[in-house]
Formats: sequence, C-alpha cells, structure tokens
Amino acid sequence: MSTLIYTHPTCALHEMGYGHPERPDRLKAVLAALDAPDLKGLPRREAPEATIEQIARVHPVPYIEEILRAVPSRGYQALGMDTVMNPHTAAAALRAAGAVCAAVDDVMAGRAPTAFCAVRPPGHHAEPETAMGFCFFNNVAIGAAQARAVHGVKRVAVIDFDVHHGNGTQAMFEADPNLFFASTHQWPLYPGTGRPSERGVGNIVNCPLPPAAGSEEFREAFRERILPALVEFSPDLIMVSAGFDAHRSDPLANLELEDEDYAWATRELLRVADHACAGRIVSTLEGGYDLAALAASAAAHVRSLARLQ
Repeated sequence: MSTLIYTHPTCALHEMGYGHPERPDRLKAVLAALDAPDLKGLPRREAPEATIEQIARVHPVPYIEEILRAVPSRGYQALGMDTVMNPHTAAAALRAAGAVCAAVDDVMAGRAPTAFCAVRPPGHHAEPETAMGFCFFNNVAIGAAQARAVHGVKRVAVIDFDVHHGNGTQAMFEADPNLFFASTHQWPLYPGTGRPSERGVGNIVNCPLPPAAGSEEFREAFRERILPALVEFSPDLIMVSAGFDAHRSDPLANLELEDEDYAWATRELLRVADHACAGRIVSTLEGGYDLAALAASAAAHVRSLARLQ
C-alpha cells in the first residue's frame, strides 16, 4: 500500500481572472512535480463530486445553494474582493470537497495508509456561511465530518501549516472537544485570526510566527506546542491543510521555510499517526503561489507521506 493521489481535471478549469494568484497553473505545477520518477508510481484516483449531504455537515444548505446559484454562465461573479467564480467554479469546488471525502473513505477502509488531494479551490478560509480567501467550501472540515458520520471516527485532528490562518476550520471546530485544530501561520497577516489566546474548548492550538521567521521558529512551534498537544489529543485520524505559502519564495507572505521543512513536519506527523491511529493521514492542498516552490514543497510533502524520504 502507498499514498493515494486524488485529483480531477475540472479543478484546473476554475479561475478568478487575469493576475489572480490562485490560478490553474498552481495545480498543473503540483501534478507535474508528482510525475517525478519516484512519485509517478503512486496510485491516482479521480475525485468524485461531493454530495450536498456531505457538504451540509459543515455548511448550511441555504449557503450551499447560494454558492451553486451564483455560478455565472460566462465571465466572472465576485463573491468578495478576492474570491471570484467562473462557469467551472462550482464543479471544481465539488470535486475538491469530494476528493477529501473519498480519500477519507479509502484511508479509513485500509485501502491506503495516507492520501494527498491535489485539488483546488482551497478550503480552509471558508466559514460556515461565508466564502472568502479564495475558498468556497471547507474541504478539510467536510472530510473530517465524513470520517465521523460514515466511519464512526470519534476524534479528528487537523494540522494547518499554510502561511495564512485557517479561520474557517477553526470556526467549525472550536466548540467540539472531539475535534482538534493546530496552525502555524504568519502574524500579522490575512485573515487576522489565529492568536494564541484563541483556544476553543482547549482543542485549538495557534502558533503565530513573525515575519522573517524560518525553519528554526517553525520547527520549535511544532516540537514544543503542536506535537505534544496532538499526542495528548490522541486522534483517530490526522488531516493536513497543506499550504506551501510559508516558503521563502512565496510572494504573498514573509516567512522563510524551505522544502525540507514540509518534509520534516510530515515525518513528525507520521510518527504521531503511527502511534495514535495506525498511520492514517489525509492531506489536502491549500495555498502556495510561487510555482517552483509550490511544486517542490508539495513533492517533498508527498514523498514523506509515502515514506520515500
């Protein structure tokens, strides 16, 4: 068994206009990197569309219907200053959420120990009733709900190392002690959430990093705060919001991570997963806007998930 890769061509058809950083080339770069000789053999799966029932576990049905109605027949429809739809957006968003649900199903069924969803649009900024930050449906939260509703999983942990705080995931998790959310992110930076004092019911761990922080600060946050809290939580499934925009080359932020930092963090999460939940990890793509850095970092992450490094 090895790491499963989930994707769909429709995810590359969603775009938000000329010059927008969350663009189809991001996914193309990731998929090209996953065609490297040592990764090409990893099994691929076509992402299905999520059902309304799956999405409605975390988003109210009126919100889902509003998103689906807003899709333009041509051109663009702005839902906010940075979150825009084209005619393919809804289909892509359904495939992105569906990929994570399918990955959860396969990992929980023992068909693979780990999975990576190479999909877009991303999801971790989507709040229950608000599309924002390039996100429409909260893919990782939908996947966590799938694990609980379908597979009887009690305790799900989400680790988010995107450079931007996953405000949507935190909002969906913070009142439930059987859900755990931990985040490293630049502070101050969009969306303005993620202070250490935001602790939910003791299930939220925020580790803001100052501009210019790099490997040392990132790894210290993992070693000293996130990993001990994750071990104490003892998850039945670990999920990852895998954003790669804390890389030193990324144009949208000011952290200084390297490719190897993502590989290291993934290996550390695997060590916890091996002890707590039979090695089960489901990861999904979030941010990352320098194409070369995104491709290299995603490949490093997947190599670690597949235990190739």
